[in-house]
Amino acid sequence: MENNLENAFKWEASEGQLAVDVLETEDAIIIRSAIAGVKPEDLDVNVTNDVVTIRGERKGGREYTDATAHFQECFWGTFSRSVVLPHHVKPDEAEANLKNGVLTLTIPKQHGEMKVKVRNEV
Repeated sequence: MENNLENAFKWEASEGQLAVDVLETEDAIIIRSAIAGVKPEDLDVNVTNDVVTIRGERKGGREYTDATAHFQECFWGTFSRSVVLPHHVKPDEAEANLKNGVLTLTIPKQHGEMKVKVRNEV
């Protein structure tokens, strides 16, 4: 008979997802995520006018050689998360901090009209 309890806690995903909080103030969009065990050099944050993508890798964790795992709920390996922003932002002014395992990304909002020049093509 197959051990159903053992199979109930296996995660076969090739890439994990990140839980995030997206907050909006008058001047900025703030994204926070708990990323314990990840070094800043193992993170890649990409910001455009309407999407933020966070990619990274949580290294280690599966180095159990003489142990039997009863639960394995922590994800180790690569992860990514894309978030559609609720407001246009200024990507070149974004700031990211990693403190005590929490990533905080602050992106100033784009206020006013976005002007587009029209070219005359001949």
